[in-house]
Amino acid sequence: MRDLFTEIFENQPLDPMEAARKGARPKLRKRFYKRAHAGEGGAVLLDGKPVHTPARRALASPMQTLAEQLALEWDAQTDAIDPARMPLTRLANATIDAVSDAPQPVAEEIAKYLGFDLLFYRAEAPTGLVDKQSQAWDPVLAWAREALGARFVLAQGVVHVAQPGDAIAAARAAIPMQPWRLAATSSITTLTGSALLALALAHGALDADTAWTAAHVDEDWQMSQWGRDELALERRAYRRAEFDAAVTVLKLAT
Repeated sequence: MRDLFTEIFENQPLDPMEAARKGARPKLRKRFYKRAHAGEGGAVLLDGKPVHTPARRALASPMQTLAEQLALEWDAQTDAIDPARMPLTRLANATIDAVSDAPQPVAEEIAKYLGFDLLFYRAEAPTGLVDKQSQAWDPVLAWAREALGARFVLAQGVVHVAQPGDAIAAARAAIPMQPWRLAATSSITTLTGSALLALALAHGALDADTAWTAAHVDEDWQMSQWGRDELALERRAYRRAEFDAAVTVLKLAT
């Protein structure tokens, strides 16, 4: 059964749109269990048998409520087990197999975003976009300044502007190092392009919808001017599921 779990989660294209473009048709395993539930100690069980990560470790959470959410994701699978529809399990696999063993490199990757965060680079025009960026992003920068003591520099356009080292260090110190919360913060950083949005979420300074909207100000503005991009919206929906899984971990992990 261990090899089965490895096959399910290591050898499948996760993004269905990317898989379609490459002509890949994922070979999904049929559901082979009747019931998924969280056992004692936070282990995810299928018909009473433990689930394993690709590295053959127990799929388990030290937080029972999070383990229950993982079990619900497995129970929601219908005829086949589709990794693309299991973002919480994929994040748990990454946490258990990688982040728990080496949290420092993960934190450093988040910190790199603090040098070129999405929120620093502002449009020069049109006025409508400038205003929307300010409305969505300025409160987060104000939070970083007041709560973290991190004063960042803004720029117009896309030319890189070096950020003060003390600002980066102050925000770096706010990265949560508990492995599950660290993995969730890392996921949100890459999904939004903003470590500051991820940190604000992790510290309860933003709610999920506000952070997600802030991450898509530019994209939404373009669609308001030129019409809906259905492919972009499909990809966004897929990323939103990843984002929501990370937010769930932030809420439940302690």
